Amino acid sequence: MTTLDEGMIESWIADDPDENTRTEIEELLRAHRDGDASATQELADRFSSPLTFGTAGLRGRLGGGPHRMNRAVVIRAAAGLVAFLQQQVGDDFSLVIGYDARYGSRQFAQDTAAVAVAAGGRALLFDRALPTPVTAFALKHLGVDAAVVVTASHNPPEDNGYKVYLGGRAVTDSGQGAQIVPPYDAEIFAAIQAVTAVADVPRADSGWTIIGDEVVEAYLSRAVSLVPAGEKDLRIVLTSLHGVGGDIALKALNRAGFADVHVVAEQHDPDPDFPTVSFPNPEEPGALDLAFALAKKIDADIIVVNDPDADRFSAAIPDPRGEDGWRQLTGDEVGALLGEAVARSHGEGSAVLANSIVSSRLLAQIAHAHGVSHRATLTGFKWISRVDGIVFGYEEALGYCVDPNYVRDKDGITACLQLVNMAAQRKSAGSSLLAELDDLACTHGLYATAPLSIRVADLSLIAQGMENLRSGRLKSLAGSPLTSTVDLSEGSGDLPPTDGLIFTSQRNDRVVARPSGTEPKLKCYLETIVDVPEAADLDAIRNEAANRLQAMKADMKEALGI
Repeated sequence: MTTLDEGMIESWIADDPDENTRTEIEELLRAHRDGDASATQELADRFSSPLTFGTAGLRGRLGGGPHRMNRAVVIRAAAGLVAFLQQQVGDDFSLVIGYDARYGSRQFAQDTAAVAVAAGGRALLFDRALPTPVTAFALKHLGVDAAVVVTASHNPPEDNGYKVYLGGRAVTDSGQGAQIVPPYDAEIFAAIQAVTAVADVPRADSGWTIIGDEVVEAYLSRAVSLVPAGEKDLRIVLTSLHGVGGDIALKALNRAGFADVHVVAEQHDPDPDFPTVSFPNPEEPGALDLAFALAKKIDADIIVVNDPDADRFSAAIPDPRGEDGWRQLTGDEVGALLGEAVARSHGEGSAVLANSIVSSRLLAQIAHAHGVSHRATLTGFKWISRVDGIVFGYEEALGYCVDPNYVRDKDGITACLQLVNMAAQRKSAGSSLLAELDDLACTHGLYATAPLSIRVADLSLIAQGMENLRSGRLKSLAGSPLTSTVDLSEGSGDLPPTDGLIFTSQRNDRVVARPSGTEPKLKCYLETIVDVPEAADLDAIRNEAANRLQAMKADMKEALGI
């Protein structure tokens, strides 16, 4: 039988500044007292623990209670962040605050500004919902000490989140402008936990600065400057999946010389319900169905997609081997295309390309071929973007950093401009991005990747699966014996410890296994490399790679045992 601390719940209700969430908890408590078991379970979940503040900030379901995203939780988080900034830089700290169009985002952003101003800091708040990269740009452009973005990125509609970047005087190394990493997350969380009550947190009624178009214009000018000027012949389909990137991405494309852009009208305007998709993530099946239909109707050259806060980017291209003649590129394929272009433009020197260990090893080969350096990091742009000397970084989950001196994070709009510029150049030369991928395969071998994600209802199964792998149940990959097993929990090279395993076979196939940091999933990242002899049949080689990946998936499922 579930036992609830009703006194704690009543104290939370009394301290909740939001009438809606206060009423929500009151009704659940009343139903619990009337014997409603489902209300009891719901309250038990909402009061199970505080929503943890980590390197990804906060993220969770909207609703009342300490284990949900709501005004009480956000005000406490803002107070903790303010206390941290006061300790780091003093009472004259400054921060910029952005937000997306999800439910509650604007209010959470205003609450953060109110807490900062009441503490004596300078708060700059955007006047409307905007892409996350615009706020990341504003952090460095305005020279402030921190940035907050209220967003749940591509999570379901019922979620929201709170992301923190540090810059200015708070961080002065290569991580300036990047998302927080340890020990900052723990220090901020400790300050949050020290807040005794929301009522004790001073909040100003006014005094923050509203940011209008000037920063957006500066961001657009910088983004457009990254591609050559002039009109470009390319027919583009653009969708923002009901997020906040549509208008900014369209302006960027038009100003960069792409006039033949066709938006997916049903998905262009922000809508927190995301009505046309079951899950607002470009990687999810069905998310691009409307874009594919429009592209076929108008005979487009490329489809470009941003996730709801426009920090991620995906693309699809015509491909006779794809379903109905189209194929969505993987994050690794886009990363290789962009990485090749950046490496070629820099030539030999001190430039560094970086990607996460779960992403393809092809980027390292591209860097080596062009005489530039390469770094592999832990998963997450908080690690990729703080690599010294980085000129390009990416992660297979559709994140690309193409302008790290200005946006020290993934940016789905500048990445979009870079890729469509490449597509226009290939088209004008009578070629295509598909041909460019074939050229990379012929030069370096075919690097084929695939994900294996196991979603669980019982979180203990994730730990069990990792333990099964650590016990040695995996012996081979697609018939090739294992030659190396690296347990990342012990650290590896320059990588700090994390819960993950890397398996490599005799023929250099590789799998990285790790628990997801944001979802109830155990995730495996598979890669096989197939040599491409001169005049080889690339279709046959791709089929060979696909078969190997399927066999590797079967091996992993059996070894995981969950």
